[in-house]
Amino acid sequence: MNEGQLQKAFSSLPLGGLRYFNSIGSTNDEALTWSSQGAPDLSLTIADEQTAGRGRSNRKWFTPPGSALAFSLILRPTEGELTYPSRITGLGALALADSLRTFGLSPKIKWPNDVLINGGKVAGILVESVWSGDVLLASVLGMGVNVLNSSTPRIKGMLFPPTSIESELGHPLDRIELLKVILLSLMKWRNDLGENKFIHAWEDSLAFRGEQIQIIKDQQEPLTGELIGLEPDGRLIIRTSEGDLQDIPFGELHVRSAL
Repeated sequence: MNEGQLQKAFSSLPLGGLRYFNSIGSTNDEALTWSSQGAPDLSLTIADEQTAGRGRSNRKWFTPPGSALAFSLILRPTEGELTYPSRITGLGALALADSLRTFGLSPKIKWPNDVLINGGKVAGILVESVWSGDVLLASVLGMGVNVLNSSTPRIKGMLFPPTSIESELGHPLDRIELLKVILLSLMKWRNDLGENKFIHAWEDSLAFRGEQIQIIKDQQEPLTGELIGLEPDGRLIIRTSEGDLQDIPFGELHVRSAL
């Protein structure tokens, strides 16, 4: 992967700009800086290697060279994004899930920001926003995708062990081809971000929908209930053992099957 290959592959896409790095600390950090400098809508930062990639709660994200996708897309807010800024995480997850289906895979979205294949984590999404007071100026949608086997960290004992697209497909996949499919899917779903069908599509892709789940936050007792669906702003809806519907706001929490 190099900048020339990317420019050629994406020449038909309406990108606002492209910055490629052989190695960088974090594509999100670069995109946040770029957005503050006036980067236009759909400006893309991509790196072959990240040395300080991160997920939620500043957890490290493993991105060795030549093996994964690590990119961040700057989104200047549309009307739908101003109304539902919290849907942008779903935008990334849904676009990736749809893209993986075109290659014959069956991904699921573990709410709110992970994508699973056969119970293994293949991707994570981190959305960070730039505000002026209470006015949203830009969102940076960052995504890390384990494409080749060498992109998965050797970590044992995880509830959702890392997996790769190569492992699930049984053969390697070209990273640039995959990224183009993801970007096209992002642009398609972005047009529908303010519509009900966006939430319905996100719901249809949810892992554990209709099943009993546990929601764990900090040191609190786990909350158990049936995963029903999503509120319009993307909050999770569960049915408790008492039969009450309860919405779960975004935050530092973990969702897992209770089975």
